[in-house]
Amino acid sequence: MSHPQGQHFLQIPGPSPVPERVMRAMDRQVIDHRGPTFQELGKEVLAGCQQIFKTKQPVIVFPSSGTGAWEAAIVNTLSPGDKVLMCETGHFATLWQQMAKRWGLEVEFLPGDWRRGADPAAIEAKLAADKAHSFKAVMVVHNETSTGATSRVAAIRKAIDNANHPALFLVDTISSLGSVDFRHDEWGVDVTVSCSQKGLMLPPGLGFNAISEKARAAAKTNKMPRSYWDWEEMLKPNASGFFPYTPATTLLYGLQESIAMLLEEGLDEVFLRHRRLAAATRAAVRHWGLEVLCVEPSEYSPVLTAVLMPEGHDADRFRKITLEKCNLSLGTGLAKVAGKVFRIGHLGECNETVLLGALAGVERGLGAAGVPHQPGGVTAAIADLAGRNDAEASLGKAA
Repeated sequence: MSHPQGQHFLQIPGPSPVPERVMRAMDRQVIDHRGPTFQELGKEVLAGCQQIFKTKQPVIVFPSSGTGAWEAAIVNTLSPGDKVLMCETGHFATLWQQMAKRWGLEVEFLPGDWRRGADPAAIEAKLAADKAHSFKAVMVVHNETSTGATSRVAAIRKAIDNANHPALFLVDTISSLGSVDFRHDEWGVDVTVSCSQKGLMLPPGLGFNAISEKARAAAKTNKMPRSYWDWEEMLKPNASGFFPYTPATTLLYGLQESIAMLLEEGLDEVFLRHRRLAAATRAAVRHWGLEVLCVEPSEYSPVLTAVLMPEGHDADRFRKITLEKCNLSLGTGLAKVAGKVFRIGHLGECNETVLLGALAGVERGLGAAGVPHQPGGVTAAIADLAGRNDAEASLGKAA
């Protein structure tokens, strides 16, 4: 097999490409994690995380995957036998639900078709009927990476409040933090779960829990065993910039730089850029004559677009051909949509030029794989981007 030439296009919905700035920030010698230089780093990173999560409450950083951060959220707030309400939005909601069951929780899993986000009305109805307040938590995936559907977290918070229910609100932002508007404090989230390798543009290896006062109070009375994941054991040394065990020092230097990049661009601009790229991708998909998996426009993901293959065509065969022909990696379909869907990631440092190059590769791959489509999707994406840029410029002048 010949060695592919040129830049590899990593257009999966995470891990996202690591920017040069972040790689250079991590390219340094490990330091004493009990010394004053690390203490300054720890304080700055923990404060910066609060800005990204939009919270004044603690953000805990674990050396872990997002799966570890899932577990930390469960074992710090709930007890064996507790009943929780979760929503089947896709593969990752299903995995979190399976973890909850393994920890001895009783899970009511609202069924879904993997084409929409969590339904606030259905959640409100379940909670309103729960007069005994048997549900101890509502657990939702913000951006379902397997389907490209984003749940409306603010509306779900309102649904919980409308039902006058005391359940904790746990939200997975693993693929949305740093790419999609999220407001931990304003939206009344009790535990926000995230990780490093998506919108934060880092290699895998850091997991996050942003926690509310209500969640921290629950952690002092719940009965779930924990050691490595214990919030209080982490918060004690965090108060002075340190960690209770050896931290991922090099990744923390990268996190310091990624936070700086996000804040330099401005979070609102970051979110706008992601929405713009997502809309252009959908314009290309529709021009090709293909179907976006998510069917609710208000829930379209700014992070990725999941695309349904025409009947009789295998998504993984198409992905393989596209990788060979174009040096372009696309996301695979997972679980229920395996072989039926491919996913185009447009998150992190992605800009218009990178996206258009990736869409050109997709179109080339569709042709090489014999997938029926209407050529010209890249041109449709360019037109969509131009129109949005013109509209944004006009709004800026008006302001």
